[in-house]
Amino acid sequence: MRKFSLFLLTLTALIFNTAAAQMVDPVRFTTNLKTDKKTLDKKKEASITFTAKIDPGWHVYSTKLGDVGPVEASFHAVKMEGVETVGGLTYVGKEIKHFDKMFEAELRYFENSVTFVQKIRFTKPDYEIDCYLEWGACNDEMCMPPGEAAFKKKGKSPVTFDAEDKDEAAKDAEVAEAAENAETDAEDAGNEANEDTASAAGTADSATVAADSASATVSELSDGSALAENPEDQSIWMIFLAGIAGGFVALLTPCVWPIIPMTVSFFLKRNKDHKKAVREALVYGASIVVIYVLLGMIVTLLFGASALNALSTNAVFNIFFCLLLVVFAASFFGAFEITLPSSWSNAIDKKSYSTSGMLSIFFMAFTLALVSFSCTGPIIGFLLVAVSTQGSIVAPVVGMLGFAIALAIPFTVFAMFPSLLKSAPKSGGWMNTVKVTLGFIELAFALKFLSVADLAYGWHILDREVFLSLWIMIFGLLGIYLLGWLKFPHDDATITTEMGETIPNYGRTNVPQFFLGLISLAFAVYMIPGLWGAPLKAVSAFAPPMNTQDFRLSNGGGSSEESNSNMVEAKFTDYDKALAEAKKTGKPLMIDFTGFGCVNCRKMEAAVWTDPKVADLLNNKYILVSLFVDDKTPLPEEITVQENGQERTLRTIGDKWSYLQRSQYKANTQPFYVLADSEGNQLTETRSYNEDIPAYVEFLEKGLKEFGK
Repeated sequence: MRKFSLFLLTLTALIFNTAAAQMVDPVRFTTNLKTDKKTLDKKKEASITFTAKIDPGWHVYSTKLGDVGPVEASFHAVKMEGVETVGGLTYVGKEIKHFDKMFEAELRYFENSVTFVQKIRFTKPDYEIDCYLEWGACNDEMCMPPGEAAFKKKGKSPVTFDAEDKDEAAKDAEVAEAAENAETDAEDAGNEANEDTASAAGTADSATVAADSASATVSELSDGSALAENPEDQSIWMIFLAGIAGGFVALLTPCVWPIIPMTVSFFLKRNKDHKKAVREALVYGASIVVIYVLLGMIVTLLFGASALNALSTNAVFNIFFCLLLVVFAASFFGAFEITLPSSWSNAIDKKSYSTSGMLSIFFMAFTLALVSFSCTGPIIGFLLVAVSTQGSIVAPVVGMLGFAIALAIPFTVFAMFPSLLKSAPKSGGWMNTVKVTLGFIELAFALKFLSVADLAYGWHILDREVFLSLWIMIFGLLGIYLLGWLKFPHDDATITTEMGETIPNYGRTNVPQFFLGLISLAFAVYMIPGLWGAPLKAVSAFAPPMNTQDFRLSNGGGSSEESNSNMVEAKFTDYDKALAEAKKTGKPLMIDFTGFGCVNCRKMEAAVWTDPKVADLLNNKYILVSLFVDDKTPLPEEITVQENGQERTLRTIGDKWSYLQRSQYKANTQPFYVLADSEGNQLTETRSYNEDIPAYVEFLEKGLKEFGK
């Protein structure tokens, strides 16, 4: 029985390892040359289409992502005779936008299906097209290496060329030949200026997409190739919860909390019937919800979907948001009050008395919104800023819904149960402490928005250590304030004792403030090692990326070996050089198939490689080589290989490493880890994305044992 159980376990492990290393094919492309008679006759144009069917759970990245990391969809021409490209690569499908914390940028991608389109114009009676679409895809655990969808076709042009067109085509051919000869001569003479100019012109041409081209593409692809609607974004629930949190914080401000007992008492005195008072209080609460939801709708209508989607990465908007939050913070610190014109609140207040019934209650709620604006305005502004940068058109409405529900709850609850008012905390200086605390938090988040703009423009004025220094100061001062050692102009100068005696306030603090101050100071101390390159996982989503750090102990800086022990960086990015080093040192090889745009690769490096045991094994027991499958560096010479019965051209270093992974280890996703000897022979089962640190240590130790044999 024991042998049988052992057999089952071994069989299960073999099946699991085989499945883990198998090739995946989550994206399948079909290509076509689409023509439209009207477009052909009028503009001599057609479209090359690359239509993808994407497996559930996977997504294909969109076009023009820039250098944020993931492999973007891009069009590449190998040979284009008798045709020329018109504009850049466009798409037809539902593009999903998501702000990725790892890359500190907005990523755009497609799920289920998408069609990429490159418009072309026929210039000669005969044509030959040899091109391909490069694409990248990921799921929540792994990424594909850059893929290619090839399109080749040649034949007679579907466009009728008259004699004048043929003469023009001949002239174009002569001009092109002369330009090619001139370029060759320039290269021989060592003049690179013409080449740079031509490259810049080509880049500008590929980045230009005309509006009529996009509309024509949609009409040409009305055959059902567009993507179906994607599922509801799960971040909407987080926005709703953030709105609720903002509403509860607003309740604790001096502009709202004192109004609660007065309003509830008004309803109870106005109606001797308790049920009617409760009913009117419910209407009052519902009116608050309607007012703030309308505010969210107004923001949505004013900005529109396209503007809100652009906010997350647009540097100008992020600078504006930064300044806006700084103004809000200054208001909470007591520099000035943000108030609406008193005539507005007076007019609404008169309206509530001149009307009757439910309408008067609605105007009472409107009066509350206007009177409390000096406290709720900065919180609402901060909430709208945060949710707008999520790129969702419904985010402001959902955020305001959560805010209004939280704000309306106490009015309704206290109206239903008036006796609870006796146990509610009395108004006092603690509410001002809440305002100041919010001021510090808004100031901290203002730096986050400035950081986005700084990264976008490459100013390098808010690199990681500068950002962390400012956050350390902000949260350090917040802790000092909560402990009572720092005062602002509108803080209470006196406090009242339990005996009713008024005495000067010499920096006394209460127990809740003490613990909050302790937490804030501890957080500030926690960030200090980040000035020398510590990962600081708790703030990695807010701080600029590590590559903006000017000084890291792991890069020298007078550090000790002990300081560097938890930092893992591959010394090799070339497989052959790593093999040579492995033979020289007598150590096994750890092959890390990764990618610059692989989010999960960065997660593994941050969560697993920073473990002391893992770091020690990788740094001291293995020769670590990281092979980037999306490295765009051209190979000195293109390599032609046979794969699955088809000829494939390897053009870049990334193509070479991706082919190595597929051909030798039968896998094509990243991250992917292989332990091998100095000849490249696999020692143990492979491993992919899994943040189980003990299992990763076991994986590395098993490789050492097998290598020792």
